[in-house]
Amino acid sequence: MPWESKTVEQKRIEFIHEVQNGQKRKSVLCREYEISRPTGDKWLKRFSEEENISNHSSAPFHQPLKTDPVTENLILELRNEYPALGAKKIKRILENQGNTMPCVSTVNAILKRNNCITKEASLAATPYKRFEKEHPNDMWQADFKGHFPLIDGVRCHPLNVLDDCSRFNLCIDAKDNEQFLSTKMSFERLFREFGTPKVLLCDNGNPWGTSQTTGYTHFEVWLMKHEILTVHGRIKHPQTQGKEERFNQTFTKELLNLKSFKNLIDAQKQFNEYRDFYNNIRPHEALNMEVPASKYHNSKRKYRDNVSDWEYTGNCEIRKIKNKGFLSLQGQGYFLSEAFGDETVGIYESQESNCIDVVFRNFRIARVDINEKFIISKRCYLFKNDPRELVNNGQKV
Repeated sequence: MPWESKTVEQKRIEFIHEVQNGQKRKSVLCREYEISRPTGDKWLKRFSEEENISNHSSAPFHQPLKTDPVTENLILELRNEYPALGAKKIKRILENQGNTMPCVSTVNAILKRNNCITKEASLAATPYKRFEKEHPNDMWQADFKGHFPLIDGVRCHPLNVLDDCSRFNLCIDAKDNEQFLSTKMSFERLFREFGTPKVLLCDNGNPWGTSQTTGYTHFEVWLMKHEILTVHGRIKHPQTQGKEERFNQTFTKELLNLKSFKNLIDAQKQFNEYRDFYNNIRPHEALNMEVPASKYHNSKRKYRDNVSDWEYTGNCEIRKIKNKGFLSLQGQGYFLSEAFGDETVGIYESQESNCIDVVFRNFRIARVDINEKFIISKRCYLFKNDPRELVNNGQKV
């Protein structure tokens, strides 16, 4: 029989008509059509009851584990409000609000079924792991997110500061520049509210550092006066500030790409709202789906507006840096930075032979080779127990 030229429904109708004609026994026709007797009886019954003889759905009439419409609507509403959130975070947020939720795969299936997830987005969701400090305020990471124009024509420079351990966002400040005084105002506010960190990790651009190798910035010196070590990421290696870079991506995807901003005031209002969501509602995978606010606490290192004089101890020679930033040693001038102008430093014998260490307060700011008369290192370290100077059997590694 020419099965290939007929649809399933046509074959079933033909079988039924031949049975009704009575020219062949039903058992013979079942063998010819290569079906069982029960299947043949099923088709005949459906035809007599005027039912559709096409294949019926195999899905059960009752699905006790199917997500109820109310829960599915909650998932889709939250996704619509925050389009960049994935299934894990949506599930956790709704659970934190007291809702009973299905598993992550079910939430993800609901998003896919409602065309909320593209193939490209699925491929891009690649997990990764980075180092982190053990305690809050051991280190903060700071960076300016790339500037962008507001509706009024002013360019906004968002300043983001993140705690390395808890991922808690300390500020997203809408600024019209990236200069020292403006940045200092934000940090003074943060220090008064949260206390001071031990270390601040930042890049090498303005106002954090200098692209030249000739000196320190006023921002670095100001932080030293408040006993904060400034650490700079390697040039052209943004992964050094991995958490800050990741926050910038999240901030862009979850807010900047979705909203418009009239002016700096409007931008700051929306930044504050997002910061509250990020810290208190949005779960973080690196924190086992807890929110950053649950892992953060204020620093015990209190900020003081007035910096006290520093007393250098041990066997050292006290010197004053000239207002142009030069240090004079044995008739030779060594440029440190104009930011150190009129400041007092201590000169200590170095662990390296024929060298001395120049120390500002509790930071080594330079190492000088006295014989060759040049600075062999001009980089900020804690004078004692710097976290970057690991020691193994007395040797640096």
